[in-house]
Amino acid sequence: MSNPDSVPELAKPNPKSDPEHQKPFNTNEIDEEEDGGDDENDVEDDDEDENDGVFGGPNRPKPQSREARLRSEKHKMDSLMQRMKTGPVSVRVHDVIIKGNTKTKNHIIEAETEVLNNVGSMQELLKASQIVNLRLQSLEIFDSVKITLDSGPPELPGTANVIIEVVETAGPLSGEIGAYTKAEARSSTVEGSVKYKNLFGYGDLWDGSLAYGIGHSAELSAGVYLPRFKGLVTPVTARAYLLSQDWLKFSSYKERSMGLSLGLFSSQHHDVAYNLAWRTLTDPSQMSSRSVRRQLGHILLSSMKYTFKFDRRNSSMRPTRGYAFVSTTQLGGLVPDSRSLRFLRQEFDLRYVVPIGFYHAALNFGVSGGVVFPWGDGFLSKPSSLPERFFLGGNISPVCALGGPTALWGFKTRGLGPTEPKRQVNDGNVGPSGVDFLGGDLAVTALADLSFDLPFRWFREKGIHAHVFACAGNVAKLTENEYRNFSVQKFVGSLRSSVGVGLVVPTSLFRMELNYCCILKKFEHDQARTGAWLTFSPAS
Repeated sequence: MSNPDSVPELAKPNPKSDPEHQKPFNTNEIDEEEDGGDDENDVEDDDEDENDGVFGGPNRPKPQSREARLRSEKHKMDSLMQRMKTGPVSVRVHDVIIKGNTKTKNHIIEAETEVLNNVGSMQELLKASQIVNLRLQSLEIFDSVKITLDSGPPELPGTANVIIEVVETAGPLSGEIGAYTKAEARSSTVEGSVKYKNLFGYGDLWDGSLAYGIGHSAELSAGVYLPRFKGLVTPVTARAYLLSQDWLKFSSYKERSMGLSLGLFSSQHHDVAYNLAWRTLTDPSQMSSRSVRRQLGHILLSSMKYTFKFDRRNSSMRPTRGYAFVSTTQLGGLVPDSRSLRFLRQEFDLRYVVPIGFYHAALNFGVSGGVVFPWGDGFLSKPSSLPERFFLGGNISPVCALGGPTALWGFKTRGLGPTEPKRQVNDGNVGPSGVDFLGGDLAVTALADLSFDLPFRWFREKGIHAHVFACAGNVAKLTENEYRNFSVQKFVGSLRSSVGVGLVVPTSLFRMELNYCCILKKFEHDQARTGAWLTFSPAS
């Protein structure tokens, strides 16, 4: 695979055109292109050498040797590079030539090259060619992409032809397996997936995946990704899934969903998706609290989700500079059905990283929040849907959990917030059955993380570093008229908090932390402890 970040080089100019506008180059794996007549010229040179050695041969100047031509062309290219450094070199694209695609449709590749039509200088053309290279490689259907610029027709000076040579993937079938920890999951999961690339030649990616968690959570899904569909300018995705999640230990219910998710619009900063699912909540233990029992049964989920994401951090695993912002808005109840779940959910997450300047140290600040409300007649007196509420805690690093309020160091999954006693069972041998964590309609978290290198070369080479951290967060209930009892002072006064220090091992797949956490504030039923914690977090 070629490197998309390599600096473009200029290949050999065509001596038949203006040397200031002919700039053959390759943005990646650049092979020196020789003029098509080189071999013939070599033959002619030999013939002419023989004629020169014959008495009475034609009296004409001896042609330049190949080395002399190369020196001359290099001089012209150096002159062009100097001109590019001093100012724009005017050029426009005459034609885009695509080679090597035996299966992929031409319009799929052409759609990624539209940026070439707007260039007006050589500098813009170099930059646009790199963008096209990145876009084509991001389709994941080519083993290599090579872009070369050649001079345009002699009768059209100041033009260039763009030659795109692709090598389609030799093995369209691929698979992977790994272990991950998600903010929504109660434990680590093992995930495996199989992907088939470019089945019909439209850049389509088909995949199936299976995820299984130690805590009896499982998800089976299959989907397709289309980079261009019916003339749309953004990719379209579709995914069917079966999801089973066991929350008996925390909230006395199991969740099963069967549905379809459609990615309708996706760009660098914006994403719009529609989700249609049939959800079932059950309680096999028959010990759930009254609030949980009221929500057991079937419900139809029809929601539209809009996400705005702006991430300018230099890394999601170990950010040392930059900032990021994510806002997610979800509206449920888009079908006229009495069983349709109606709600409005809003989340945001803001991060800012300040580099300190020694030992590669950086101070990472973050604040996130979210609110969820049902909508419709009498919505203030209705409860919000249990799976849509906010639950804090879990075996994940808040540094990587970009997207909304989820994790707190030192607190277990669904380990804090409003609770309600489970149904009591007293048969002589069974004691009190504990409480159900009900989550909240409002959630806020904040974090501060100072990361720095250790004074050991081996650790620095491996990216292993230390960090000191502090975090705080809280959830509150607002629905069922509880907003009347809400006050900012009471909410801030009941914030849970923790501090700690740890060792971080970043990899290309996940971030592992070995931390010692000290709980500063918790309440009676909170599931938190002071001591050592080991977390595995995927990149956000």
